[in-house]
Amino acid sequence: MLSSQLHRFHPRILDSLRDYNRQRFLTDLGSGITVGIVALPLALAFGIASGVKPEQGLITAVVAGFLISALGGSQVQIGGPAGAFIVIVYGIIERYGFTNLLVATVLAGALMFVLGLFKLGVLIRYIPVSIVIGFTNGIAVLIALSQLRDLFGLAIQKMPGEFFAQIGTLSGHIGSFNAYAFAIGATCVAGLAFWPRLFVPGKVLPGRLLSLLPLRLAARLPAPIVALVTLTLVAWWFRLPVETIGSRFGELPRGLPRIDLPPLSWASAQQLTIPIITIALLGAIESLLCARVADSMGDFKRHDSNQELMAQGIANMVTPFFGGIPATGTIARTVTNVRAGAYSPVSGIIHSITLFGILLAAAPLASLVPLAALAGILMFVAWNMFEGHQFTRLSQFSGGYRVLMVGTFFLTIVFDLTVAVEVGLVLSCVFFIWRMGTLFSVKPHVPAAGSELPPGVHAFELYGSLFFGAVGKIEALPEQLPSGTRAVVLEMQRLVLMDSSGLDALQQMHRTLQKMGVALVLANVNEQPLSLMRSTGFELILGTENIVPNVAAALEGEGPAA
Repeated sequence: MLSSQLHRFHPRILDSLRDYNRQRFLTDLGSGITVGIVALPLALAFGIASGVKPEQGLITAVVAGFLISALGGSQVQIGGPAGAFIVIVYGIIERYGFTNLLVATVLAGALMFVLGLFKLGVLIRYIPVSIVIGFTNGIAVLIALSQLRDLFGLAIQKMPGEFFAQIGTLSGHIGSFNAYAFAIGATCVAGLAFWPRLFVPGKVLPGRLLSLLPLRLAARLPAPIVALVTLTLVAWWFRLPVETIGSRFGELPRGLPRIDLPPLSWASAQQLTIPIITIALLGAIESLLCARVADSMGDFKRHDSNQELMAQGIANMVTPFFGGIPATGTIARTVTNVRAGAYSPVSGIIHSITLFGILLAAAPLASLVPLAALAGILMFVAWNMFEGHQFTRLSQFSGGYRVLMVGTFFLTIVFDLTVAVEVGLVLSCVFFIWRMGTLFSVKPHVPAAGSELPPGVHAFELYGSLFFGAVGKIEALPEQLPSGTRAVVLEMQRLVLMDSSGLDALQQMHRTLQKMGVALVLANVNEQPLSLMRSTGFELILGTENIVPNVAAALEGEGPAA
């Protein structure tokens, strides 16, 4: 019985390899190498911005990227360190330390695996889109704020994790502004925005020039790599006085570090409950959103959300043993993978191998990379994450939607993602209950033409769902009856749902009417409310003769419903 409730572990790569051939491998090879090159500067930048060493970002992309592609439920999703995790990881390290980050990541991975194993991946879709938009935009603001130190070249030893403390620290060190660093960072942002437009026919260059071989080859180069290599060469050639990866972190080691088990204990798990839930929740949301985006971009088989969660869980359980940070599906790299022509998860595996090869061969050169260039890349990432149009169109939505989105946005910035999502979910439940309560109504029954209710008989029609958020409208009904009332008929054809609180209110109404000497008759009761009345014994208490097919039957004294 239990085994039927568990998700069968079946990675998507097994299906993709059934009809695999040489042509598809070459396609995956080209796309994997492309996305691996694109992932290099992002992995370095995400590692540094998260408060760890740059090589730990690369290690995460290599190990987690391999496992997510090899074991996942998506055909083309690319996994690795993500911009959404920057603020979360930095805050956990600030509050709990790096070792506890590793512990929290392992346990969060276990939680994600369990969610997938018990087929709970669908629950992530129940998080309202207003909350997702709110925290995504909040994270974008925090990423941009965290990069101002390196973008301006400020002499700050360590940035605090809290929003207002960061602003205070930045303003207190504005006197150490480095014009060279700012020029590199600003040039990087401008270059990332301009590079793709350069190769649009007729936009910057005439179409005939773009047909030349050198420009056709240049168009294939990823903008982040062009910016990183160009600005690194400029800073090195002119000996610009800017901070680099080497000056802050030293030379990157070649290869993966030895496996080092973080100390796991029940005490540490209790202490890290909130970080564990935060990492698992954000990882699940990001990976499944990314997989849905990938599905919509091509003729791919729809992703398996539970298998994807299991793969994400395994990746996050394994990566910390190599010193890596939390990983999830990444939209920018996945989109690059799809546009490069990826066919199967083999492309993601090749992306991981490509990064590992770069780590082995070119690690010493990475020490020359200016931190301002990486800050520029992350500022561009934050700009793409921030959906300003969602704020300009808020007037088109309900007040509840606006409160959820704006509230989640500001709570994410001022407090943290966990608080924002918790408050957002509570508020969304409150708004939903209120909305459903307003949809329930009790209206006077209008008799058919040529007929009328007998004296002392009052009929009402119930609309919607009679649940705990709407019982007040039933409880107030006896007080509204005029004197001389001898019977109340409730027409329930449009009552689609009734919960135990609704039934309790109906029972209380029956008792009140009995004390007043007024009979209660239910007409045209739907299956769900009638089943609840029968299972709880209320049908016998009311009397089966008082449950009739329609209002006319109640007035004519016909027998109970069949």
